[in-house]
Amino acid sequence: MQPCFRRLLAILCSLGFATTARPALADPDRQATFDPAAFVSDYCMDCHSGKDAEAHLDLAPFQIDKKGADARMADKAFQWITISQRVMDGSMPPEDSEAPSIADRERFTDWVQTTLQRTACEQGVSPGRAPMRRLTRSEYSATLRDLLSIHINAGQDLPVEGAGGEGFDNAAETLFLSPLHAEKFFDAARVGLNYALASPRSRRQVLGAEPDANLSPHDAAKKQLQSFLPRAFRRPVTDTEQQAYQQLFADLFDVTKAYEVAMQRTLEAVLMSPNFLFRLEPTHESPDPKPLDDHALAVRLSYFLWGTMPDQQLMQLANQGKLSDPEVLRQQTLRLLQHQERVRLFAKSFTEQWLGTRTLGREFKPDARVIKQFDAELLGGMKYEPIFFFQELLTQNHSILTLIDSDFTYANRRLAQHYKIPGNFREQPRRVELPEDSPRGGLLGMASVLAVSSHPYRTSPVLRGKWVLETMLGTPPPPAPPDVPALDEVETSASAETLRQRLERHRRDPVCASCHDRIDPLGFGLENFDVLGRWRTSDQGQAIDSRGTLPDGTHFEGPQELKHLLLERKSQFARNLTAKLLGYALGRGLTFKDYCTVSEIVEKLEADEFRSHTLILEIVQSVPFRYHAGTDPARTVTTVE
Repeated sequence: MQPCFRRLLAILCSLGFATTARPALADPDRQATFDPAAFVSDYCMDCHSGKDAEAHLDLAPFQIDKKGADARMADKAFQWITISQRVMDGSMPPEDSEAPSIADRERFTDWVQTTLQRTACEQGVSPGRAPMRRLTRSEYSATLRDLLSIHINAGQDLPVEGAGGEGFDNAAETLFLSPLHAEKFFDAARVGLNYALASPRSRRQVLGAEPDANLSPHDAAKKQLQSFLPRAFRRPVTDTEQQAYQQLFADLFDVTKAYEVAMQRTLEAVLMSPNFLFRLEPTHESPDPKPLDDHALAVRLSYFLWGTMPDQQLMQLANQGKLSDPEVLRQQTLRLLQHQERVRLFAKSFTEQWLGTRTLGREFKPDARVIKQFDAELLGGMKYEPIFFFQELLTQNHSILTLIDSDFTYANRRLAQHYKIPGNFREQPRRVELPEDSPRGGLLGMASVLAVSSHPYRTSPVLRGKWVLETMLGTPPPPAPPDVPALDEVETSASAETLRQRLERHRRDPVCASCHDRIDPLGFGLENFDVLGRWRTSDQGQAIDSRGTLPDGTHFEGPQELKHLLLERKSQFARNLTAKLLGYALGRGLTFKDYCTVSEIVEKLEADEFRSHTLILEIVQSVPFRYHAGTDPARTVTTVE
C-alpha cells in the first residue's frame, strides 16, 4: 500500500469524510452518467493548473479517466480529500467563477469516495487503528457495579461525554482525561467502596477473607489482591504489579494499623490506575496485523454487548486461551445476547445515540404552550419503546428489517393511551401486537423518533425527511447554503399558507430544490403524525396531505407506503446499520478499509434474511474487531486476507 494512502486511512474519521455516501432514493444510474474529467475541466482547471496554480494545487497531473481515477489515485488521496471537501462546502470554485449545481457537487464527492473505497478494498482488509479508550461514564458505573457487587450508579456525577466517531460517546477521540475527570473518578471510587463496605454482601468483594488468628493482615491483603487485581485490570497481572500494591498496603497498614482502612485506600489506588480507567490492549512493533490476545478480545466483546467488564465465564475462557477459537467466540457472543437486562443496557446506549432520542426530555422538550398532554409517564414510554424493541430484535434474532416495519411494538399504560391501543397496561412497557392496518410498527411509527425529528412547536417535513436520509439510510443531505433563508423566515410573510405550500414555494429556488426534492417528500409521508407522534387526519382544520414524489418519479402516500419504499432499499439500510454498529463496537470512526468489512457483512446478512444474530456475529468475527494493527510506521503494512 502506498504511504500516502496508508496515512489517509488513519485520519479519515477525523476528517469526517468516511461517512459521506451517495444520495439516497435517487436514480441508481445517475452516477454512471457523471463525467469527473469534464467536472474538473469545467470548474477547477482555470485556477489549478500549471506552475502558478492557486494554493500550489496543480490538477493537470491527475489524468482523470472518465470511468474512474487512474491507478495512481491512492498516491494522491490527501489531495482528493481536500478537493472533495472544498467542492462540497462550496468554497471551490470561488464565488466569481461558474459554479456546479449541488447535485453535481454531490456526484463529484460520491465519485471520489467510491473510487478511494474501491482502491482501499483492492488492497485487502486490515484492522485499522485501535486507539486507547477510557471507560465512558456509563461503562465506568457498570464496571464498578460488577467489580464491587454494588447496586448504585457510582459514576453519576462524572462529566457527560460528547459524541465522536460514528456518532457515539464511546469514541476514543472524545474520551480524554482532564483534571476534573480525575477528581470525579476519585470521588466515584470512594463512593463505590464506601457503599460496598457498608453492605454485607458486597463487603467480601472488597476485603476478602478478613484477618483472624489464622490469617495475618498482610497474608489476607495478598490473597485479596491476587483475586481483585486481575478482575479490576481485566487481565492477568504481573508479579511486579502484584508486589507494588502489596507494598502499598503494607505502608498504609504500618500507618493506620487498621486492615479495613489500609485495604480501602489500596483499592482506591487500584481504581485510579490507568489499567482500570482505560481499556489498554497489548501493542506490538510488527508491521503486520496481529490477533488480539484472549483477554483483550474478552474485553472488546463484553464492552460491546454488555457495556461492562467480562464476567467470570469469559475470563476463564480467556485464561485458558480458548476464547479466540472461532466457535467458542461464536457461542459466547450468543450467550451474551441472551442476557435480557444487560442487552437492554446495550440497546439503550446504542439506540438513544443512533436515533437521537437521548435528547428527548433534555435538549428537546415539546413547547408546553402549544403541545399539550406531555407528561413524565408518557416521556418514559416514548423513550423506552425503541429500547425494548431493539432488545427483542437482538435477543430473539429478528430480522433487522423489523426496524423499518413490524407487527409489534412496546408500550406502557400512558403510551398505549397515546396510541389508542386497547388493553391492560402498566407503567412498565410490554410487548403489544399491532393490527394489520396500524400506522405503527418500526421506527417511523414511534413517538420518540417523530418527536425528536420535529420542532418543539410543530412538525417539520424537512427535519423528518433529513432524519430518514441520515439515520436510516446513512445519506445525510449537505448543509443548506448560508445565503438561503430558513423556512421560518419565509413563514412570517405567508402565514395563511399551509406548511406544504410554504415548502413548495421554498423549493422553487433551484438552489433549494436540489436538496429539498430529496428531503421533503419523505417528511410529507409522516405528516399524519403530530409532534408527539399521535395520528391525525387534519391540522388546524386542513386535511393532511401525506403524498410524496421522489426525484426518480416514485409516488407514495402515507407512512405505510413510505416504509414499503424503504424496504425496497433494504440493503442500503442494512449497510448503514452495520456501519453504525461496527463503529460503536470499535469505538472509533470508520475508514474506507472498514467499509470493505461493512460490505462483506451486508452480503452475509442478505444471505441470512437480515437476521440480527448474523449481524452481531459477523462484527465480532471481523478483522477490525479481532485484530489490531502494528505500530511500526517505518515498514509497509500487510493486510489480512
